[in-house]
Amino acid sequence: MPSATRAGAYLTVDLHAVRANYRHLRALGGVECGAVLKADAYGLGMAPVAAALVAEGCRTFFTAHLDEGVRLRTLVPLDATIYVMHGAMPGAARDCLAHDLVPVLNDPGQLEEWRALARETGRVLPAALQFDTGMARMGLAGADVDRLRQDPAWLDGLRPQLVMSHLACADEPLHPINLHQRQSFDAVRALFPGVPGSLANSSGVFLGPAFHHDLLRPGAALYGIHPQPGGVNPLAQAVSLAARVVQLRSIDAGDIVGYGARYVAPGPRRIATIAIGYADGWLRALSGRSYAYVDGVAVPFVGTVSMDSITLDVTGVPDERIAPGQSVDLLCAQQTVDDVAAQAGTIGYEVLTRLGSRFHREYIGL
Repeated sequence: MPSATRAGAYLTVDLHAVRANYRHLRALGGVECGAVLKADAYGLGMAPVAAALVAEGCRTFFTAHLDEGVRLRTLVPLDATIYVMHGAMPGAARDCLAHDLVPVLNDPGQLEEWRALARETGRVLPAALQFDTGMARMGLAGADVDRLRQDPAWLDGLRPQLVMSHLACADEPLHPINLHQRQSFDAVRALFPGVPGSLANSSGVFLGPAFHHDLLRPGAALYGIHPQPGGVNPLAQAVSLAARVVQLRSIDAGDIVGYGARYVAPGPRRIATIAIGYADGWLRALSGRSYAYVDGVAVPFVGTVSMDSITLDVTGVPDERIAPGQSVDLLCAQQTVDDVAAQAGTIGYEVLTRLGSRFHREYIGL
């Protein structure tokens, strides 16, 4: 990690906020609350985030990839359960077993490979079963459900310990597919009496008790992403970001700024170049659409976002407040992750997970 003196930008992660969000979600659901730590805890850092959540009592975690689960296993207590949502790639099932990871079985091939390992080792192996209830992304399909009804022996050698599915439109509470998916999931769960169920992702937690089942599995909500856009976000913001000024210059009317000559100064302007760009995850789509903040006052992006730099119109900002080495705010009280996502035409998930490795990172609450 770059040192504080050398870094071009600073990312601050508030672990108190992560813990507060976890407590809020757990209380809202009234059932066990897990945590999704895929993609390096959505860009915030798996190790410190895992430690914060363990301190709050979390003992059920989810990753996307097997190697993420291998890393997480070294960071959480031995009694913690780690589910690998993609399951194991062909030939990698033994690695799940070696690192005490529970694969989420999404298709017959994964199911058969996990059963084969059970036979080979003479053990009954734990598994999570994911069913596609209307998203057509991952999960056992309707034909697989029919086979399970007709042939329960298909699960011989396995001990299902979680039945799950994933909501497609939970961030739109009135979308009809939410009810359809819940009803489909309830029908599948009836095939597994006594086995815990999980349907509620971050936004699903806010759909109400009928969606909570036995285990919540929030991801983005833990990190402050608005679970249902519109209205006040009930969650605490967990990240702030500031970038340092590299250079200042004065330009005249007609001068251009940045690649493609997309900005032409309408009059005399003061331009600040800051040390962050799309290589750091600050999307090129923000060109001419976003802002930085100096003491809470917005200064607009001008020109095109470059790989390593962004240019700002700081005309009128006092000289003593904008100088090389000083910082401007990009994620702050005035501009959240969701705000930046809206400016870029994307979602907060993408903004967080793109945060780069060139920042100096500080964790509050370690």
